Amino acid sequence: MALRRLLALSLLLAGAVAPGQARAGEARLTADDFTARVAPVLERRCGHCHGAQRQEGGLRLDSFAGLVAGGDSGPAIVPGSLAESLLARAVLRRDETLLMPPAEALPADELALVTAWIEAGAPHPGGSLEPPPPLPPFDPVAERAHWSFTPVVRPAVPVVAGAADPIDAFVRQALAAVGVEPTGPADRATLLRRVTFDLTGLPPSADEVAAFLADESPDAFARVVDRLLDSPHYGEHWARHWLDVVRYADSNGLDENVAHGTAWRYRDWVIASLNEDLPYDRFLRRQVAGDLLTTPDTPAAERNALFVATGFLVLGPKVLAEGDQAKLAADVVDEQVDTLSRAFLGLSFGCARCHNHKFDPVSQADYAALAGIFTSTRSMESLARIARWQENVVATPEALAAHAEATAAVEARKGAVAAELASARGAVAAAGTDPATVAEETLPEEVRQRLTALRAAVAEAERAVVPLDTAMGVVEGTPADARIAIRGDHLVPGRRVPRGVPVVLEIDGPLAIPPAASGRRELADWLADPRHPLTARVIVNRVWRWHFGRGIVATTDNFGRLGDRPVNQPLLDWLAAELVDSGWSLKALHRRILLSAAWQRSSTAADSPTAARALEVDPDNHLAWRATVRRLEAESIRDSLLAVGGTLDRSMGGSLLHVANRAFLFDHTSIDGTRYDAPRRSIYMPVIRNHIQDCLWLFDCTDGAVPCGDRGTSTVPSQALWLLNGELVLGVAERIATSVLAATPGDGVPRPLLLFRRVLGRSPTAAEERLVAEAVARITARLAEAGTPPAGREAAAWTAVAQGLLAGDEFLFVR
Repeated sequence: MALRRLLALSLLLAGAVAPGQARAGEARLTADDFTARVAPVLERRCGHCHGAQRQEGGLRLDSFAGLVAGGDSGPAIVPGSLAESLLARAVLRRDETLLMPPAEALPADELALVTAWIEAGAPHPGGSLEPPPPLPPFDPVAERAHWSFTPVVRPAVPVVAGAADPIDAFVRQALAAVGVEPTGPADRATLLRRVTFDLTGLPPSADEVAAFLADESPDAFARVVDRLLDSPHYGEHWARHWLDVVRYADSNGLDENVAHGTAWRYRDWVIASLNEDLPYDRFLRRQVAGDLLTTPDTPAAERNALFVATGFLVLGPKVLAEGDQAKLAADVVDEQVDTLSRAFLGLSFGCARCHNHKFDPVSQADYAALAGIFTSTRSMESLARIARWQENVVATPEALAAHAEATAAVEARKGAVAAELASARGAVAAAGTDPATVAEETLPEEVRQRLTALRAAVAEAERAVVPLDTAMGVVEGTPADARIAIRGDHLVPGRRVPRGVPVVLEIDGPLAIPPAASGRRELADWLADPRHPLTARVIVNRVWRWHFGRGIVATTDNFGRLGDRPVNQPLLDWLAAELVDSGWSLKALHRRILLSAAWQRSSTAADSPTAARALEVDPDNHLAWRATVRRLEAESIRDSLLAVGGTLDRSMGGSLLHVANRAFLFDHTSIDGTRYDAPRRSIYMPVIRNHIQDCLWLFDCTDGAVPCGDRGTSTVPSQALWLLNGELVLGVAERIATSVLAATPGDGVPRPLLLFRRVLGRSPTAAEERLVAEAVARITARLAEAGTPPAGREAAAWTAVAQGLLAGDEFLFVR
């Protein structure tokens, strides 16, 4: 009996009688059939665990209300859809986590009956079993009271004595509430060094310092800000901040660390966009849906840039050797959803893949709504091991034309080979035989020689075909709503959810996504809507953090319930409203912040009239009553060393990867051949996941694995060891010493002055000159005692003194 039942079930699943398919001549099932035929099967096979006395998993199948309600995992029946009906999946035993009945499969005839009833629309005497639209597991209206979900309303600027600037008015109002007076302004040299690093990530030159100190005009500092914002180095430095947020890397990392050989085009696009002050709303839109913003009239260069911008969605790490292609696809989408929510909204949606968010009003249905947008987007060219991400052609019209011409030449020469071969075969083929059966080696020698020459011409033409430029990015895929994954398992799909955005963040109701579209354009428009409660707040908070060292909301990537509340929400909301009203100009935001007294304060606590009170109530400077002393970021340390050493190559753009796109960066020896000795700015150095450049990793740069809007600052012994023994530091110190010693005594410029101007951009004090002279003398004497030849003593002494300055606080920190 068991064997016959298994055979019948096998035939059924193989198509002899497909589930849900009525047998020949059998009428479509009705509500009466449910009562007479289907209900007894459910009672007999399922009633023990899902009946009146017991409801495992919250599921009851012996009542109309129970069938409609479903269980803890979702609706048991979706009329007309076997794939979405958990009852169908259970009885069909299509995955190991959902086998019902547990002991053995339904008999083939009962299985066919139940599935046919579901496919017929699950008719029931009680009415439709269509599950009602599920309600969110929270009250959206109540949840919108959370501070970051409320609409941004420009607050009135308070009237505060001594505060002419709106930023200063809000800051001083908060300080007055706790009885604190801020410090006064920093000295001009400190301000110039601070603003130059803030905007360009490079130190000011000695000439720039001297020029600024000599300029006593009231707008001298404002003109410095404008000069720095116009510098191409502004885009390089601030692009590095943004690349942290979007987890940029030049390799995949994880299991198959292959090269992101065209990711640099996205990096260069970010630099160019920031330099041209592309409005932030357009900056955002292009990264989410740039490929959908083109028209037939879009110039080729702009079209290519729009496609390059979508590289944002493809940069994440992927398990390229994943054997389960459905899981890989789900993982790619999950990474996109989480990155987008963190980068633009300051929220984490990732945990809602498996369950409703434990703290924020984001349900699994909300997650599935967003996931559907990216499921409908083509991000991968192939999911087969080793998977390949999507690349879009971004060649110039001239390159496209040349490629088409070269490809046509290849095809023409291949045609000549085919024609010669066909002609020769036809000439020797016996009557009534197929010429194609004639073996080539039987052709006359002169024919074979001609074929060899023609094939050589084909090979030559193929070598002349220059590959078209491509860039990581996305395009539209096949539109499809995503299903909730029960417990996050892609093998146990629940109900399908229309594409959209989290209910609590809807602006004018659900997104109106055309059926034939992925929804990315609508998603981008929703993110960039001026009424969105999060978008402007999140980016102005990021900018504030990168200028002050701490955000108004300290948790820059978490504006949810577990994140910190803003220490000054009126200020945050005023800045957000100001950004939108300025046309989303980030340069205008920088200018507004940098010209405020709040940013220009001294970092010395004693400069505050209420220093004791300030240190008591706000020791960590959350309210910005003074400037915060900050160590330079990793890239600025390296770039500054190259700059003062006189070797910094300021050329922009391009790739420094040593391998081709998608090539492996590690061989069987696990040795990475990437070189970091090019004197380019650090933003152009390859970011190799799992193997970051030592000097950058030591000083807390990110590895591009996950979004990071708030780098930490560590103090560890290995940093000091690198400053003492690192080849870069030693080489820079030697070059500085050589240049100092090259100055002749007749020049009238003391060597300590040359040294300080070169390294710190200022003149030494009398005490510092004396210390330098004493150090050089002491080191020279010790080298003489050690037997060092006279020619090398002075150079070694000045090298050591230069290295001391390079490793000092004044070089490594901004005050």
